[in-house]
Amino acid sequence: MKFIKLTVLLFCFSLYSQSGKVIKIKDGDTVVVLDSLGNQTTLRLAEVDCPESSQAFGNRAKQFTANEVGNKIITYKVDSKDRYGRSIAKVFYDGKYLSKEIIKNGFGWHYKQYSISKELAQIEISAKKNSLGLWKDKAPVPPWEFRKLKRNSYFQN
Repeated sequence: MKFIKLTVLLFCFSLYSQSGKVIKIKDGDTVVVLDSLGNQTTLRLAEVDCPESSQAFGNRAKQFTANEVGNKIITYKVDSKDRYGRSIAKVFYDGKYLSKEIIKNGFGWHYKQYSISKELAQIEISAKKNSLGLWKDKAPVPPWEFRKLKRNSYFQN
């Protein structure tokens, strides 16, 4: 019975998932994928928010993502679209979930505003406790706060 349930689950996942080759890493939580038809799709990783490129650890987060999925074939499931038209997606590769790996290694925050995953919340706590990646910083600034500060300073100038 377990085999049948697993088979149905895998079939349903493959029915709604897509695959493609990662051809560009825009930043720690955004990649561009080329599918088998030659279409390019920008994927914003679900459940994680990485430091911005101009922020501390931004380049390291981008490099981590590049090391994990750059030029690899990945499988992804689109959850929705964001206000910029990017596909919000869960990305899988080599039996791993990319957002989880980023959080586990301290290169992004569990994006609690858009995710209720208890597992990812625990993984973030562990990375913080072990001072991994951006958690080495004494006062890391979450990217959503960094973006807000940047917007506010733009409108004040």
